[in-house]
Amino acid sequence: MVRETKFYDLLDVSPTASESDLKKAYRKKALRLHPDKGGDPELFKEVTHAYEVLSDPEKRSLYDARGEAGLSEAGGMGGMDPQDIFGQLFGGGGGGFFGGGGPSRGGPRKTKDLVHRVHVTLEDLYKGKTTKLALTRNVICSKCKGKGGKEGATKTCSGCSGRGVRVTLRQMGPMIQQIQSGCDECGGTGETIAAKDRCTGCKGKKVLPEKKFIEVHIDKGMKGGQTIQFRGESDQSPGAETGDVVIVVEEKPHDRFKRQENDLLIDVEIDLLKALAGGEFTIKHLDDRALLVKIEPGEVIKHGEMKVIHGQGMPSHRHHEPGDMYVKMNVVFPDSIAPENIRYLEKALPARTPPQTFPNNILIEEVSLQQTDTRSMPREYQDDAMEEDSEPRVQCANQ
Repeated sequence: MVRETKFYDLLDVSPTASESDLKKAYRKKALRLHPDKGGDPELFKEVTHAYEVLSDPEKRSLYDARGEAGLSEAGGMGGMDPQDIFGQLFGGGGGGFFGGGGPSRGGPRKTKDLVHRVHVTLEDLYKGKTTKLALTRNVICSKCKGKGGKEGATKTCSGCSGRGVRVTLRQMGPMIQQIQSGCDECGGTGETIAAKDRCTGCKGKKVLPEKKFIEVHIDKGMKGGQTIQFRGESDQSPGAETGDVVIVVEEKPHDRFKRQENDLLIDVEIDLLKALAGGEFTIKHLDDRALLVKIEPGEVIKHGEMKVIHGQGMPSHRHHEPGDMYVKMNVVFPDSIAPENIRYLEKALPARTPPQTFPNNILIEEVSLQQTDTRSMPREYQDDAMEEDSEPRVQCANQ
């Protein structure tokens, strides 16, 4: 079972689609959505990115298990230029729909996406919520325009020859180990600037930290694991395309409800009289409403019975169509009944089932039932008793 189906939906295929099915679906969509054919450029990029991920077995496995958030955390949200992927399938590069085009272009590198997790309640996901998130990112220094110093002051680092890393060899017996580490002289940038020539604003770092607030809209019906992307809001770096800020929605556990897709599940306790003779109880919903539930007289509710209230579940994400609420009824029995009232029960309830009879050679011995101590019970029954005691339930109000 896959965590998300967004990429599969973009290609109009099922999560079980084969490699050839993916390629066929992408060809069909890409031809229709290509900007040179009047298609939507943004949708073309999304469809191409979906194909890039799903056509790579490693990325597809990661996406199936953890969704877009997993790709972001693993640094897999970037990728090839959409025109390059299109050109690989149809021939040609990025210069025109059927143009010759020459070799594929790699495009500018992209800075790493910033991933933030937002923990929200089930109430927030039911009603929707807008929250502000403060983040600190690097932006290109406005004083030196990202050069780090005076014009021509940047030099290739002699310590690493501009690579930003140093490679050292270490011999361990007959083996030689190669160790790669960041260059100390340039701080991994591959460039150096003399102290006297450095920008006074950024001290030669080319970027400055900036605190920014972004408004995150949690839409009704969103689920844990879904992501919200803010394109181009990650760290800036000279000569690089700015990455995205990716917000991962995390759903907090609820004390009363459990969620399954767009349905809600809840355990409620009702007294024995309601279970046998009908009555009313209430369920506080996730918004500012309480549901008044009626049990019709004559309907008998069995312990553990499941009922459904249609249209009172979670709203679906895109169209806000409500799911259902499933209610498990747990009947609470009284601790004792006055002997003088038993005759009324005997009139109202079906007759007792008589005990099983045995042949005359079977000796009948009378015994009585006693209260048990949980600690002295067999382990199997102890676990069941503890589980029942720990289950959260809603005690319904008498009406």
